[in-house]
Amino acid sequence: MIFYDIWERKELNNILKINSGRDYKQLNSGNIPVYGTGGYMLSVNDKLSDTDAVGIGRKGTIDKPLYLKAPFWTVDTLFYCTSKENSDVKFIYLLFQIINWKRYDESTGVPSLSKNTISSIKTYVPKVKEQDHISKLFFSLDNTLQLHERKCEELALIKKALLQKLFPKKDEFKPEVRYKNFSDTWEQRKLGDLAEIVRGASPRPISDPKWFDDNSDIGWLRISDVTNQNGRIYYLEQHISKLGQEKTRVITEPHLLLSIAATVGKPLINYIKTGVHDGFLIFLNPKFDLEYMYQWLEMFRPKWNKYGQPGSQVNLNSNLVRKQKIALPSREEQQRISSFLKQLDSLIALHQRKLERLKQLKKFLLQNMFI
Repeated sequence: MIFYDIWERKELNNILKINSGRDYKQLNSGNIPVYGTGGYMLSVNDKLSDTDAVGIGRKGTIDKPLYLKAPFWTVDTLFYCTSKENSDVKFIYLLFQIINWKRYDESTGVPSLSKNTISSIKTYVPKVKEQDHISKLFFSLDNTLQLHERKCEELALIKKALLQKLFPKKDEFKPEVRYKNFSDTWEQRKLGDLAEIVRGASPRPISDPKWFDDNSDIGWLRISDVTNQNGRIYYLEQHISKLGQEKTRVITEPHLLLSIAATVGKPLINYIKTGVHDGFLIFLNPKFDLEYMYQWLEMFRPKWNKYGQPGSQVNLNSNLVRKQKIALPSREEQQRISSFLKQLDSLIALHQRKLERLKQLKKFLLQNMFI
């Protein structure tokens, strides 16, 4: 359907009513959800509203609007806004997502909004029929986003469960689940016996531009690249100069690495020529399948926490990693396990890419469908 009517500039108080939340502590447990600025809190036996509304923070988090499906209760730090006859509540929720709420912050400390401030904000609004069509489009897109988010979460849980079953538990020599035709006991080895484990190196001061060169074919692997590419490095934005290469460890073939700074214990496989930052350990001359050990280190990652004090960051070094014991199967069984898990990783990455594209599509539409 095509709409030709001009959008009208209105104050928000012309299209919505702002209602205050209240304390819930006098209420009993029930099935009515209570919301605060961070979302759902608990359920009680009474309600503040019988109609859907949009929540916006009065104090604290003021820039995260919530769609509140009736019946519900909100605490006193969360306003709930109901629609007037000439507006659609779902459209109001979309409007709230494009408003720069921090611009209207009235405090010098904890972020705060008032009813008067919200009421006086001016925006452009189409007629209610067009509002309805726009909101249906976005809510359909949100449903698709939620489906992909759940799929990503489910696949991540499946991967976590499989890692626990495909590798032996502590002090055991066989995993809970194995492929057919494999029955040999796994061999106990130390990581230091299976590879030469060395630390990367960084030129200093790292901020000096002489260490870097955009025309170099040798990349520069930084901690930030690990999270951005989720452990599989195929490209690097920064490149290290010939002078910088003399101050680091350059690898030119695929290598397994382990982060020992920031994202401590995160394994990665680097597939390109790169100089390696001193926040990583490199496994040289490995006597194992790279993908297998990557998956084992992914499974073992939470257990590195035993080397940290409560409330402090884990402090990993090459000696600790060398001494870590691992149960290792034959090379053929390693490859069977790693091949399966890599396929699962590819499926997870596929859904994550779809999810990111949908988020970008929603962002684009929000920016271009509203005045």
